[in-house]
Amino acid sequence: MWTDNPLVRDAGAALLTGVAAAVVLRFWEVVANRALLDQKLCRKLVHISVGLVYFLMWPLFSSDDVYAPFLAPLIVVINIIKVIVIGLGLVKDEGVVNSMTRHGDRRELLKGPLYYACAITLTTIVFWRTSPISIAVICNLCAGDGVADIVGRRLGHVKLPHNPEKSYAGSAAMFLAGFIASVLYMCYFNIFGFIEKSWTMVGAFVIISLVAAIVESLPISTRLDDNLTVPLASVLVGALLFYFLGATTNLCCMSREGCSGSISTMVQMVLAVGSSGN
Repeated sequence: MWTDNPLVRDAGAALLTGVAAAVVLRFWEVVANRALLDQKLCRKLVHISVGLVYFLMWPLFSSDDVYAPFLAPLIVVINIIKVIVIGLGLVKDEGVVNSMTRHGDRRELLKGPLYYACAITLTTIVFWRTSPISIAVICNLCAGDGVADIVGRRLGHVKLPHNPEKSYAGSAAMFLAGFIASVLYMCYFNIFGFIEKSWTMVGAFVIISLVAAIVESLPISTRLDDNLTVPLASVLVGALLFYFLGATTNLCCMSREGCSGSISTMVQMVLAVGSSGN
């Protein structure tokens, strides 16, 4: 590689990641400003593409995961600041507003887009590229939730009985997109030695994507925001599944012992609550 210094390499990789994400964002801003696509469709294409392109860049970082989990999301953190200042009206940017909001209201940036960026940042720092949980979270949030809205608006004529704002077609699309993206990224990270692919992991992704699609279909996700509920559901279900599958040594990028202990404690608390409820 061009340098043996992990800090220098990670800083360079963070810069390249930022450039890639900025190019994608700028492309959709131009599309939105020129009204080449429907605003809602453009918003969801941003939702899908930015996160997945960012995710693709992770192998560029050094194998020494001391700096990488903190340097990788710098572009996302910059975007968090950007949407906050624009959402508050401190800075005017119609391209950002048009490409990231449903109705062209800058205040919408302080909800879904902000939650989305925060979820990706926390996922990067806590789980990083050696954890299957990061795959589950980002793929269900970006690919799953994004495709669900696009398909639901076009084919979602039959609505769900528990939430008339959601459809069978949208929920099915979310499950399939989230699951397929998860498997593809599992294979992608396996090429670089970050993830050990297995049919067990594929089965876990089926369950996580199914639960994420169900949670996204609930009225609570409509009232809060699915950019909050989908990542949270993916983390909780993923932690429980991979814990019981024995994958406790690489569930997060923190110290293995500390991470394993925290996961174990969380699982015990969930089981205790379940037992008390019975």
